[in-house]
Amino acid sequence: MIKVILWDIDGTLLDFARAEHEALKKCFLRFGMGVCTDEMIAQYSVINQGYWERLERGELSKKEVLEGRFREFFEREGLETGQVSDFNLEYQVRLGDTVYFQDHADKLVQELKGQVKQYAVTNGTRTAQKRKLENSGLNKTLDGAFISDEIGAEKPNPAFFEYVWNRIGFYDPKEVLIVGDSLTSDMLGGMQAGILCCWYNPKGLINQTTIQPDYELNNLWQVKEILHKSTAMEL
Repeated sequence: MIKVILWDIDGTLLDFARAEHEALKKCFLRFGMGVCTDEMIAQYSVINQGYWERLERGELSKKEVLEGRFREFFEREGLETGQVSDFNLEYQVRLGDTVYFQDHADKLVQELKGQVKQYAVTNGTRTAQKRKLENSGLNKTLDGAFISDEIGAEKPNPAFFEYVWNRIGFYDPKEVLIVGDSLTSDMLGGMQAGILCCWYNPKGLINQTTIQPDYELNNLWQVKEILHKSTAMEL
């Protein structure tokens, strides 16, 4: 019987792509850099994804990711790189203040409150994620949040999950379910921790990795079906 859900935030509970789009446009205006086009944002997103994947593999530090992605992006677009550090700091604030839920996840989390323990597990920065949790109200509906900046390790690093495990109380690993959109972060980390893994795949992407989650869903509300089945099996 599942008693705990570990929710990823960006790309799972919250629509990260939409927030990223708005935050970048606002930062370009703030720094007088002209218009940030949709094509530029698409280019940045590819660069950004690559940097976070390198972080997951332990190839880069968080600081190298946060500033390196913008430095490479600015260089490709012919923009001044001297303001990369300040731009990144502003971006964290703007990102944290831009909140859109996936699949009305706010209502789902509220409905599940009291039925299971629910925690956020995220690799985002402390600045952005604290603001997201507060602005979304998730800081009140969730039972807690684990942010990599505060832990000192990122998903899928076993140290991240060990930290979480030592603070949520005693549970059998099969009583804990992680729900996230990243195979290489959420699912791999969960598998290594021995807990149940649910891949949130709203776009119907093909899993081309060797990582095999226990569950896959395209709408977050399908989590209720998983919980129902786990309860029925217990009975």
